[in-house]
Amino acid sequence: MDLMAVSRKVARVGDGTLQLDVALVHYPVCNKNQEIIGSAVTNLDIHDIARVGKTYGVNSFYIVTPIADQQKLVGEIIDHWRHGYGAQYNPDRQEAFSIIKVCSSLQELDEDFIRQGRPRPLTLATSARPGHEKAIGYDSLRQRLAAGEHCLILFGTGWGLAPEVMASVDAVLPPVGGSLAYNHLSVRSACAIILDRLLGER
Repeated sequence: MDLMAVSRKVARVGDGTLQLDVALVHYPVCNKNQEIIGSAVTNLDIHDIARVGKTYGVNSFYIVTPIADQQKLVGEIIDHWRHGYGAQYNPDRQEAFSIIKVCSSLQELDEDFIRQGRPRPLTLATSARPGHEKAIGYDSLRQRLAAGEHCLILFGTGWGLAPEVMASVDAVLPPVGGSLAYNHLSVRSACAIILDRLLGER
């Protein structure tokens, strides 16, 4: 397939062909000691990933946390920007927040696709570690998105997605970063880079 043609087609996100969702996973993830934890939701992640998701035409941005207090906090933030003073003050932010959904688990996320009558997505993980046995290239995923395949990209918080999540996905995207050994991008920065690689103009 002509990769230039793929780039042009995927970039036309407004024509209804794009079937891409993203999820920011707060449990199960690892801490720096590789223990399984539930991480805290941060306000910056909510705003920035919603904005970049809306910019590139993502269908839904799922925030995955089983912690009731965190769900309540996210709900209050979303309500402020969708329906409260924030919606009047910044309509662009209101539009970005329209793609956010909150769920307790990845299983609940999958059930939401079933309720929508959408096909099971090709589920991809992201990781800062190179050389994963399930690695898929960005050009290959661009082609699959251009063909209308439903894809879901999981972004981990903390020190990355738990091993059980990595084992369950269909594929893993290569890490993003420079040529230096240091590679500790924020998850919102990594999300922006990855979506641009997949959906940006080429």
